[in-house]
Amino acid sequence: MNKGCLYALIIFVVLVLAGAGATLYYLKAKENQGPQKFETEQPEVRNVVLKTVANGSVQPRQEVEIKPQISGIISEIFVEAGDIIDEDQLIAQVKVVPNMVSLSNAENRMERAKIALDNATMDYDRNKQLLDKGVIAPAEFQQFEIARRQSLEELNAAEDNLLIVKEGVARRSGGSTLTKIRSTVSGMVLDVPVKKGNSVIEANNFNDGTTIASVADMNDLIFEGKLDESEVEKLSQGMDLILTIGAIEGKNFNAELEYISPKGVEENGAIQFQIRAAVKLKEDEFIRAGYSANADVVLDRRDSVLTISESVVQYNQQQKPFIEVEIGENQYEKRDVELGLSDGLFVEVLSGVGKEDKIKQWNRPTRERP
Repeated sequence: MNKGCLYALIIFVVLVLAGAGATLYYLKAKENQGPQKFETEQPEVRNVVLKTVANGSVQPRQEVEIKPQISGIISEIFVEAGDIIDEDQLIAQVKVVPNMVSLSNAENRMERAKIALDNATMDYDRNKQLLDKGVIAPAEFQQFEIARRQSLEELNAAEDNLLIVKEGVARRSGGSTLTKIRSTVSGMVLDVPVKKGNSVIEANNFNDGTTIASVADMNDLIFEGKLDESEVEKLSQGMDLILTIGAIEGKNFNAELEYISPKGVEENGAIQFQIRAAVKLKEDEFIRAGYSANADVVLDRRDSVLTISESVVQYNQQQKPFIEVEIGENQYEKRDVELGLSDGLFVEVLSGVGKEDKIKQWNRPTRERP
């Protein structure tokens, strides 16, 4: 046998002996670990709440945008965001910038009205003299009197129209003016998007107009959110919701479901249904409009019931649940149980286990050393 083959044989024998030694060491160490022991837990009395989560935001039920009825420039603003105002309270003052076409038409209308009044007056005076002399009958004179009164009224209307175009107020308006912007509802001012000196456009058939301020009743809030189609059939109007607002830590708010959309909308490949719930605020509670919120929709609940962890429940081949209860030192017996409502972490136990039983946590073993 040459030296190369001898060296190879020696190396092979050494590797085999090292492997055998490592195997013996592993088996010995495992034997010294002692028997496997499992941790246990006991059933507890707690509330089990089955719920699903909807994402959305808190909004006022009705937010009103106050818009001017005349175009112009903001000369004064009397409120700011956060103010509590009453219906018909003055919000802003608008200085009218006359439209040259409208101004020209208004002036022409007034001039025509003056000419018509002068003509009607001359006919009136001439026929009044004939009436006094008995030449014409009172019934015939009546038409000239009516024509004069109509011409006078048309002149007054033309003058008012000119004043409205130039100043935003009519002479016979009784103090009412389009230049004073007043709130149409009572509530809190949420936003004033314009500043003094800004130009504003009146609301008309072709334009929504410039928003002077938005006002809402902050005591009447709603949660608006969306829920997946897999959960929507579990809901019904009148269900309780628990709102969690990220900006308000450590506090929950109650709400009542009042609307479920009959039609879903596809978002990111899933069908979402809009829901709406009335927020129930206590006297000292306040939520700002637009806060993002999560609504826990309570589908079912059990209060003060005996529960165990879902992690200790096992299932046999017939998919019937059972647990393993400690009956002695490192000894366990299988016991069938009847389960009720589950929230995913804990499940209600209807029968099969007592409050003092120790249940094996079969997925958390430990080792005891002899």
